[in-house]
Amino acid sequence: MTDNRPDDRSIPTDRESPVGSPVIRGDESVAGNRAREAVQFDPDDPKSLADAAETVRRFAGGETNDDHLYMLRGAAACAALVRGEGSYKAAAERAGGDATVSFIRKWARVHDLPRSVRKQVALGQIAPTAAKHIARVGGESRLLLAWATLDGDLTVRDVRSVASAINNGASIDQALNEHGIILGRLELILSPATYRDLRRRASIDGADPGQLVTEALEQYFE
Repeated sequence: MTDNRPDDRSIPTDRESPVGSPVIRGDESVAGNRAREAVQFDPDDPKSLADAAETVRRFAGGETNDDHLYMLRGAAACAALVRGEGSYKAAAERAGGDATVSFIRKWARVHDLPRSVRKQVALGQIAPTAAKHIARVGGESRLLLAWATLDGDLTVRDVRSVASAINNGASIDQALNEHGIILGRLELILSPATYRDLRRRASIDGADPGQLVTEALEQYFE
C-alpha cells in the first residue's frame, strides 16, 4: 500500500560527508579487509588531487573489472577532481585519456548520492551503472527510485527509463507504474506471532494490514 500523505521529516537525499571521504569504502562492515585500502581524495591537497586525476584516467579507461568498490573510488576521484579543478571541463582536461566531461559528471553525481544508497552500491545490491541514472533524479524521488530498484528488481535499462520519465515531468509513481512497479510495495517476512496479531488487528479494525504497518513505522521513525 502506498501512503501519499506528505512527510515533513528531513531525509538526506544528497551526500552529507566531505567530498572524497571514504565513508562507505572505509567501512569494514561493507568492504571487509579492503576497508584498509580505502583512499581519501582531498581536493585541496595537490598530491591527493594528482592521485585523483590518475584514478579518473584509469577509471575512464575501463580498469574496473566490474568491481563495485573500485567504481565508488573512481566516483570519489571524479568528485574531488571537479572540486579541486573548479569545473567538469578542467577536470576532464587534467585527467586526460578517455575521461570526458560527461563521464566525470555522471560519476561525480554517484559520489553525491546519500550514504544509504552508496552502501547498497558497495554491497552489489544496486549496480553502479544503475546508480548513475538514480543520481540523475533529484529530491525524494532519488531515494524512492533507489529502493524501487531493489524491491522491483529493475534492470539498468529500466532505471534509465524511469529516471528519464521523471526528469521529463512524470511523477515517480507514474514512471514506476509503466514498469509494473507499485511504489511502496515491499515483501516482508514477519514472525508468526507478529503476523497473527497484525492480521487480527486489521480484521477487527477493518483496516488494510499495510495501513497498520505504515502507521506503526511512522511512529517508530518520529
